[in-house]
Amino acid sequence: MIEHHVRVHPSADRLPREEQLAWKLAAVATGTEELGPGSAAMAVNRVIDNASVAVASLLRRPVAVARAQALDHHAAPGARVFGSLTRVSPEWAAWANGTAVRELDFHDTYLAADYSHPGDNIPPLLAVAQHTGRTGADLLRGIVAAYEVHVALVRGVCLHAHRVDHVAHLSAATACGIGTLLRLPTDTVYQAVQQAVHTTTATRQSRKGEISSWKAFAPAFAGKAAIEAVDRAMRGETSPSPIYEGEDGFLAWMLDGPQSDYTVLLPEPGEPRRAILDTYTKEHSAEYQAQAVIDLARRVRERTGPLDRVRSVVLHTSHHTHHVIGSGAGDPQKYDPRASRETLDHSVPYILAVALEDGAWHHERSYAPERARRPETVALWRKITTVEDPEWTRRYHHPDPRRRAFGGRVVITLDDGTVVEDELAVADAHPAGARPFDRPAYERKFRTLTEGVVTPAGQDRFLNAAADLPELKASDLDELFPAVDTGTVRDFDATLPKGLF
Repeated sequence: MIEHHVRVHPSADRLPREEQLAWKLAAVATGTEELGPGSAAMAVNRVIDNASVAVASLLRRPVAVARAQALDHHAAPGARVFGSLTRVSPEWAAWANGTAVRELDFHDTYLAADYSHPGDNIPPLLAVAQHTGRTGADLLRGIVAAYEVHVALVRGVCLHAHRVDHVAHLSAATACGIGTLLRLPTDTVYQAVQQAVHTTTATRQSRKGEISSWKAFAPAFAGKAAIEAVDRAMRGETSPSPIYEGEDGFLAWMLDGPQSDYTVLLPEPGEPRRAILDTYTKEHSAEYQAQAVIDLARRVRERTGPLDRVRSVVLHTSHHTHHVIGSGAGDPQKYDPRASRETLDHSVPYILAVALEDGAWHHERSYAPERARRPETVALWRKITTVEDPEWTRRYHHPDPRRRAFGGRVVITLDDGTVVEDELAVADAHPAGARPFDRPAYERKFRTLTEGVVTPAGQDRFLNAAADLPELKASDLDELFPAVDTGTVRDFDATLPKGLF
């Protein structure tokens, strides 16, 4: 790996573009050629994962809104939208499909200095591949390149410390993935990266307090913006430069200021692109730091006895878990039985309470309003707090991905003073967990989430097409959209109020 040091430069320095981070990222993209079998196989897994959660969310309001907006932008050849046979302009397909993939907070994740869902790169790449007539092999190469760039940025540059939303890293990665997919010149990708970052920098208020449906739209917006940035760059337009290092740029005013100093690790020319193998998916539909907590609750609940005997529950965990989804966030909404699904998804006290009661987690039933308002659940929920433990924070940021820990230690005190405690470092489905997700697990997740929506024969067709992704012709990419009852989808969409389009 190459250590690329990134700092602020005054305009008078005239920093050569070849020394700028945006150029380095673009060079990684345009230098992505042969793929290792492990990276290619994992990319197929993530295509399956995305389709699973997208189909499961088809009749959810934000997804229907995004789809309705997209379907008013017909294009030829265009790209497909989940739940429809209509082809639309690729940036709008990316908008609709990206929202569908993100809505349930149920696809892949990578956590390091910052946070990310690198699977969010796939909808815009698939849309561009369809519109431009690229093959499955082209799409696969673009996905692996996008993951490589995304992981590098998340490892090296923390946005959360400055309350900048993580989609700024996503847009840069997507622009790079599209550049790889289309085999664009490095200069064109460089310009697109800078435009994408410039237009998708936003605050983290989308994940604070009463969390709204924008949480699902945010990565789709980044993907749409990245496609538009690539289009402008291909037409010869230039960008704010240097976007990262400039004295009025990203580092200087959005992150650590004029003294910013970051190190981004990038693969050398010809080095295998393996970053996708460091990412991991979710077995449960909840914020990633809650994955291990759900598994821990399932394990410890047999030792607590009746839960009405619980006096207190304290989760000792990392800084991020405590301050973002725990009681350290200071958000009263995280204890509100009438909070939105998006807020409950980011409330580890709620998630721990339900997991202790049910011993399971479901992407719909566990968030149902009547479930959240159950009196015994509310009583238990309000006995649960989190605290930051420096050791769990250290493990969260461990430089070795195989030793990184995202869980915590739960201490349950009963009314007679008995203490029940246990800890879990990573979720069972994590690569280092008790039951690491493999291809059969991805396939089971797909079949479970699409049951009753996609016929068994349709499930088989999709899974066979995904497995054959490296061999798919351009005309075969439609097979990556599982066949559903589009009439039911249209009927649901018709219940929504109209907008401008």
